[in-house]
Amino acid sequence: MSREVLVESVPNFSEGRRMEVVDAIEAALRVPGVLILDRSSDPDHNRSVITVVGPPDAVLEGLFQATKVASQLINLFEHQGEHPRLGATDVIPIVPIQNITLEECVELARRLGQRIGEELELPVYLYEAAATRPERRNLAKVRKGQFEALVKEIGTPEREPDFGPARVGPAGAVIVGARPFLIAYNVYLKTDDVSIAKQIAKTIRESSGGLPAVKALGLLVEGQAQVSMNLTDFQRTPVHVVVEAIKEEARKLGTEMDRSELIGLIPQDALFQAAAYYLKLPDFDRRQVVEVAIQKAKARAEEAGEEPSAGGQPG
Repeated sequence: MSREVLVESVPNFSEGRRMEVVDAIEAALRVPGVLILDRSSDPDHNRSVITVVGPPDAVLEGLFQATKVASQLINLFEHQGEHPRLGATDVIPIVPIQNITLEECVELARRLGQRIGEELELPVYLYEAAATRPERRNLAKVRKGQFEALVKEIGTPEREPDFGPARVGPAGAVIVGARPFLIAYNVYLKTDDVSIAKQIAKTIRESSGGLPAVKALGLLVEGQAQVSMNLTDFQRTPVHVVVEAIKEEARKLGTEMDRSELIGLIPQDALFQAAAYYLKLPDFDRRQVVEVAIQKAKARAEEAGEEPSAGGQPG
């Protein structure tokens, strides 16, 4: 079996309207060895998310180059958008994918953070598993008050960066960390009353006593109320559990779910969970999916040193 080491990263950039800027950032990410899996931009959030995967050294180099370009092209003093942000390159998570542990990704995150701080002279904060302070594990707490608060508070002990200078320029600060796979998932409601979205977000998010591993905000996007979420562990709280909770809370508040959207990628097991729930298949086994069965058969053949059969289909 292959021992190739792969990490994923989903850097978030504070630009979702000027596509020429996002194009330049993506071009910087495309160093040898790095694959671009997905790109999503939202003008209301004024934010772009690019998903990359590759060997650790290549991914770190691409992330550094993209951060450099973003720092040159994005001015946070002029930036406006619905989504909270602290910097031009707002957040960079390192995610273990293949033959690498979360602890090893912590070391990668700290190495990248140190390089950004020293070479680009940007303040860097470490979060999630890479955090050096317990209160910085939670991304929302690191980003509290956003860029505008950081400008005023960076000289205080609470806001001392982990790497880089204790000063804020147009590119703001960069938040770097290591975490498991995260699903970025938004639900739109059939209302323009953002207070309803905010109430639902407060009810379902873990920090308010709601669902484990769920982070949520209520926003107004293109005139429609949206519950914007990060699902940090879909094994603890599956996507369909979140959907059902939102539907129930929306019903109580006099509205209903309109549609949802996925930002970036989702593991197939999360979709299998949802499919089994809504199809009422309590004994569903992922091996019943034909594509999964084919992959497993090919892997067994590879391990045995066999060539997969090229025979025809039975009649």
